[in-house]
Amino acid sequence: MFALTHCTLFDGERRHHGLAVVIDQERIVAIRPESELAPGLPRVELGGALLSAGFIDLQLNGCGGVMFNDDISPATLDTMHQANLESGTTSFLPTLITSPDQDMRQAVAVTREYMARHRHRVLGLHLEGPYTNIRRKGIHPERQIRALDEAMLEFFCANAAAIAKITLAPECNSPDHIRRLREAGILVSMGHTAASYEQAMAGFDAGVGFATHLYNAMTPTANGREPGAVGAVYDHPGVYAGIIVDGHHVHYANVRLAHKVLGERLCLVTDATAAAGAGPDFTRFDFCGATVYVRDGQCVDQHGTLGGSALTMMEGVRNLVERVGLPLEEALRMASLYPANALGLGDTLGSVAVGKVANLVAFEADYRVRATLINGHFTAQ
Repeated sequence: MFALTHCTLFDGERRHHGLAVVIDQERIVAIRPESELAPGLPRVELGGALLSAGFIDLQLNGCGGVMFNDDISPATLDTMHQANLESGTTSFLPTLITSPDQDMRQAVAVTREYMARHRHRVLGLHLEGPYTNIRRKGIHPERQIRALDEAMLEFFCANAAAIAKITLAPECNSPDHIRRLREAGILVSMGHTAASYEQAMAGFDAGVGFATHLYNAMTPTANGREPGAVGAVYDHPGVYAGIIVDGHHVHYANVRLAHKVLGERLCLVTDATAAAGAGPDFTRFDFCGATVYVRDGQCVDQHGTLGGSALTMMEGVRNLVERVGLPLEEALRMASLYPANALGLGDTLGSVAVGKVANLVAFEADYRVRATLINGHFTAQ
C-alpha cells in the first residue's frame, strides 16, 4: 500500500488540490487529504503534476514502429503497450483491419492470451472490417472485403470475451447478424459505410452502438434532405462515436460541432499506425500491402488516401484543448471516462475513484508524461 501525493488530482469530474490517492494492490482504496495520511504509509510525490485516469484508445492499428496486421503476436502488443506509456495510454484495443479469416482467428487467440497475462492493458480485440462497404473502403484492401458467413459469426460469438468491438457497414450486414454479435457482448460499430440515414438507423435498432472514426469513411450530412450516416449518429441518443483529432482526418470545427451534439458520447481515438511514437526518422510503413508515407504528421498512400494516423492520445488531448477549444477536464474525459463507458467498463476504469483499478497517468503542464501506473504498479518508460 502507498499514497500518491503532491499532485493536482482530476478525478473525472473536477480538479482537487491537497488530496492523496491511496493504492493497495491494483485498486484505489482511498482518496483523502494528505494531512490525514497515516505517518508510516509510503508516499510517492508527483512534483505537482496533474494526476488523471489513464487513457483508453479504442482504435490502435499500431505504434512504436509496428503494425498489428504485420505481426499478430504478443511481442507486437508489448511494443504497442510500451509506446503507449509515453503518451499516457494505459489500455487499448489492438485493431486488426480487413483480413483473411485465418488472421482474425489468430488475432483472437493472441488477444485472449495477452489479456490473461496482462489485466486491464488490452481490453479486447477490435476487428475493423472485413464486413464493410467497398464504396467506403478507404485504404483497406478491396480483395478482402466480403460478407460475414455463419462460420465466422459463430466463431466471433463464441469468443466474445476476447473481442471488444467489430466495425462493419450496417447496410451490408443482416440485422440478425448484428443482433447476435451484440447479444454475445461485442460492441458493434458502424464504419466504412455508405449507409443512408435510414439504413444507419436500422443498424442502430439492430444493435450497432458505436461509430468508427466519425466523419471518415461514412456518408456525410450532405444537405437538409440527406442526413447520412453522420446525421444518424447525431440523431440517435444511444450511440457513441470515436473521432481522430489530428487536424488531418477531421477539421477542428467539425470536432467542435460533434462535441456540441454528442457530448459524453464522443471518444477520442488515434487510429494510430506504426508511425505514432516511432520518431521523426520514421517515414514509411506497410498498411496491408499499401505503402504509406509519413509527411508532416500525416499518413497517406501514393494516391493521397489517408492510412491511419501518427497521433498519440496525449497529442489528441492537447489538440482538443488548444485547437478545438475544450476545457482540459473534458478532453481528459474524452480520452478516459467516455471510452470506458462505451465499452461498459465505467465501473472499473476511466476515472479516479475508490474501488477502481489504478490505471493512472501523471503529466506536466506541457503535456509531458511524468509517470504511468497500470494495476497500481509504476511502469518503466
